[in-house]
Amino acid sequence: MKKVRVGKACAVLAGIVALTVAAFSQEKKENMEAHKIVHFGDLKWTPIIKGCELAPVAGDFNAEGAPFVLRLRCADGTKIPAHWHPTDENVTVLKGTFLVGMGETFDESKLQTMNVGNFVSVPKEMRHFALSKGETIVQVHAMGPFKVNWVNPSEVQPPDSPAGATAKPKS
Repeated sequence: MKKVRVGKACAVLAGIVALTVAAFSQEKKENMEAHKIVHFGDLKWTPIIKGCELAPVAGDFNAEGAPFVLRLRCADGTKIPAHWHPTDENVTVLKGTFLVGMGETFDESKLQTMNVGNFVSVPKEMRHFALSKGETIVQVHAMGPFKVNWVNPSEVQPPDSPAGATAKPKS
């Protein structure tokens, strides 16, 4: 009888070990699949306004309540008109100089300089604007959805507009 119990105990123990190993292997596999290096050259840039492009890095910036990371690349001298977002926005400068100001209208006297490595957190619905010096790349991380609401849409230059042109108000 003792041999039978020991045999059953060994079988149960072997089963538990097998399930543990399988679970650990699956968890390790899932963790490996979740790990992804994003190479700069693989980013897909999309023009959003004259002089600025956007590239998703991680997550879905359109998904409600989901974390995301994106990058914004702007040419030297690009002005980003006053706008706001429905969620908090966290911005880190990766390249160039990014000048940021708070308010309803673009006002150079309110611009504060952000150099490489600087970070700013802009609360949801805070009106703000920006200017790039040199080619500038900033990284934005937040919770989706990422939406830009222009304070005055007529100030926004579409990506394909000629230099110096401003957008015409919609009728």
